[in-house]
Amino acid sequence: MFWLKLGWISFGGPAGQIAIMHHEIVDRKKWLDEERFLHALNYCMLLPGPEAQQLATYIGWLLHKTKGGIAAGVLFVLPSVFILFGLSSIYIFYGTLPWVAAIFDGLKAAVLAIVLAAVIKIGRKSLKNKLLAAIAVLSFLAIAILEIPFPALIFTVGVIGVIGSRFAPGLFLANGKPGQAVSFADHHSRPPSLAKNLVLILSFLALWGIPFLGLYYLLPGSVFATEAWFFTKAAFLTFGGAYALLGYIAQAGVEYYGWLTSLQMMDGLGLAETTPGPLIMVVQFVGFLAGWNHSDALGPVLGAVTGSLVATYFTFLPSFMFIFLGAPYIERLIGNPRLSAALATITPAVVGVILNLGVWFGSHILFQPEGFAWFSASLAAVSFGLIEWKKAGVIQIITGCGGLGLFRYLLGF
Repeated sequence: MFWLKLGWISFGGPAGQIAIMHHEIVDRKKWLDEERFLHALNYCMLLPGPEAQQLATYIGWLLHKTKGGIAAGVLFVLPSVFILFGLSSIYIFYGTLPWVAAIFDGLKAAVLAIVLAAVIKIGRKSLKNKLLAAIAVLSFLAIAILEIPFPALIFTVGVIGVIGSRFAPGLFLANGKPGQAVSFADHHSRPPSLAKNLVLILSFLALWGIPFLGLYYLLPGSVFATEAWFFTKAAFLTFGGAYALLGYIAQAGVEYYGWLTSLQMMDGLGLAETTPGPLIMVVQFVGFLAGWNHSDALGPVLGAVTGSLVATYFTFLPSFMFIFLGAPYIERLIGNPRLSAALATITPAVVGVILNLGVWFGSHILFQPEGFAWFSASLAAVSFGLIEWKKAGVIQIITGCGGLGLFRYLLGF
């Protein structure tokens, strides 16, 4: 029940969720000491996928093995599944009402401010020299102008980091030297056997393949098998956290598949920001709209339910595989100088990707057919200032902006 309770109070995005987890697990319950908690966190930061959910799974696994990992990972996100499904339903049924639309106008401005603040925060920590800052700028241009796919960009800058570290380690490695390696053997007596790994792989393939084939053959030509394949692929490419992936999802969902509009994508991000749990839960909203708009024989309501469940299931399933299968081996790479160099260049690239996301959002929010949206621009600027200099919380910004949007409508502006 602890993880379910934690899922209801884990507001504030990945940073807030990790801070709450640390307070509860290390400070209050003392299930792990500081070193073990940070060791788990560092491992999860190396993986694609939602860091906070994977950290919950990892800690559950450390405490109670596979069953504990499954319970922690599922219960941590379960509250946000129900909340976001309810909000998505309200949105689709009542989102065209003027007062509801006014609230979402305020939420969009808040989202823009939050994304831009994320660029600043990550940039301060990762752009340690001019070379890394240049990588961030070039990554932004590669995504925004050349439209290079996110996975190709991440792979390219990772290779640059590995090669560059051989000739100029001071530029590519933290403080010019690799971190301290931490051996998995310090925590477990022996690595898992080949048979155990084979069972894990076959279990994952069955849990992925049976639902996918069911969607493909029982609902031929429907959007749901396409959803399953897309969100599985996305789950393996989410290096850099949720913000880095949002541009990839938005571009595919809006421009390639036509599951929803750009403004609906903005609304979905606003909804995801207001709920506890991982920000990547915005995929549930995308799946909901995809099923609603392309329901085929199921009908809009059942299509929306199916679409949201498909998006959520196939997004989070790989995260469990990464923890249960990869932990004993990937953890041995922590402190490896080549891996450190790759990460040192990937993080600035993520800054450029998030900046592109902010520009993409801003262009759709501020430049409307009826002209420049001065209210949204002012609200976003004030929200950014409150986040950056007054350290205002995400929930305060979201609720405040939504309330001001409604207040503006009630005043007749």
